[in-house]
Formats: sequence, C-alpha cells, structure tokens
Amino acid sequence: MKDSVIYLTGFMTSGKSTIGPILANVLGLNYYDLDKEIEKEEKLTIVEIFETKGENYFRDVENKILIELSQQKGMIISLGGGTITNIENEKLMRSKGKIIYLKVSPGNLYKRLRNKIDRPLFRDLVLGDKSEKDFIHRIEELLEKRKVYYEKADLIIHTDFNPVGITVDKIAKKIKGLFNEKNSG
Repeated sequence: MKDSVIYLTGFMTSGKSTIGPILANVLGLNYYDLDKEIEKEEKLTIVEIFETKGENYFRDVENKILIELSQQKGMIISLGGGTITNIENEKLMRSKGKIIYLKVSPGNLYKRLRNKIDRPLFRDLVLGDKSEKDFIHRIEELLEKRKVYYEKADLIIHTDFNPVGITVDKIAKKIKGLFNEKNSG
C-alpha cells in the first residue's frame, strides 16, 4: 500500500480536503489537494480561474496536474468534484490506484454549500440569495450527471453523519482490505 495512489472523489464539500490529510497521516502516505496544486501553479484561486479563463481552461490545467501528481507513489490525492468526469482522468486514476467516493446527501451538501462563495458552480446561487429549493435542485442536477462516474469508484463511503475520525478509521480499514485483496489474488 505504501506504493499506492488513492484518489478521493465526491461532490464539493463531501469532505475530501478534510479527510484526505488525516487519512494520509494515518496510512503514512503523502497528501495532495488537486485544487490547491492548481491554485499554486496558476497563482489564482479556482474562482478566479473560472472567471478569467473559463471552465475548459481549468479542466485542462486540472488534467495536466493530475497526470504530473500521478507519476508519484504512496499518496492520497483529493480531487475536485468534477475531476473524475473527464474520461482521461478516470482512465489514469484506474491505472495508477484506487478511487474512493465520499458520498453525501443533497440536503447535507446544501447545508455545507449554502454560504460558500468559493465554489464557482454555486457562487451565483449564494450571491443571489437563492432558495434552498433552487440550491438543492442544482445539487441534484450535478449529482445526477456525475453519479455514473462517482459510483464506479472502488469504494463508496457515506460521509453524511459520522464524525471525521470515525470516517477516517472506516476508510483506512477498508483500504487495507482493498489492497490486501489485490495482493492476495
């Protein structure tokens, strides 16, 4: 497992950036947050990239940095919510490691997103003071589009109600099982 790459995927605010570094520490792996690496490379925030250069540019940079990071071993990478929807990214991740989907209900995603202006795909709803119904509708639309990608993950972990520590312990045990199956079969 020390040579493995583990990719954390899931909708924005599903817990990837919170769980990732703790899980990496527990497993003795390096940790990278793909969005933070993009911001470092571009010297702009994700919102600024979307606003000044567009989503297509962002997705190209995201793919490039994911390829670079994936050349290493022994790490966990927290992905952006849409990273896995790029077929090149998905193939790369499957060839290099294991994908873990952190799954959260639309209602809990709404609670986590409703005041965040750093999420380009929801910024207009927050700034426009839209209703919970409008918010949840957009969350459900995006989840529906991404569901086919998310649910192909090697492991699906529900992160709605468990404290972070319990979620990390659960993932760590299941990851060890995933890699033991691979090595024994």
